[in-house]
Amino acid sequence: MAFLSFVGRVLFVSVFVLSAWQEFNDFGVDGGSAATALTPKFNVLSKHFTTHTGFQVPDFEIKFLVAGAIALKAIGSLLFVFGSTIGATLLILHQLIATPILYDFYNYDMEKKEFLQLFIKFAQSLALLGGLLFFIGMKNSFPRRSSTTKKAAKNKTN
Repeated sequence: MAFLSFVGRVLFVSVFVLSAWQEFNDFGVDGGSAATALTPKFNVLSKHFTTHTGFQVPDFEIKFLVAGAIALKAIGSLLFVFGSTIGATLLILHQLIATPILYDFYNYDMEKKEFLQLFIKFAQSLALLGGLLFFIGMKNSFPRRSSTTKKAAKNKTN
């Protein structure tokens, strides 16, 4: 059963690992195509945020956001494969930040083709987020083994 769980975690993080690898190889000096695609979406989200909250989003280069996303996906995936809730938390953090920026279906009319494509990707991203939350919930629901319970059980049999 432990092996199947490990294989499941490896298959689950393959989405994040392949994405991080592609963005890393394409990064270059300016952040690559990920930064190019992310810039207009981030600007629209920043304007929405400023309009609704009154707080100004600080200016920074998008390539740093892309580098942070690569790091979150890479480190989170590595830790998650070995069953760490810290890895799952890093991947959750990535999903919470990236999903509303990348899949901005709310900026399109429902009749447009882009709306449906972005909405489907948004829903898939929410499914990944749900899987990560489920993992943390299951990980915390099982009692942990401790060395004192093992010693107590050993002493009872003697």
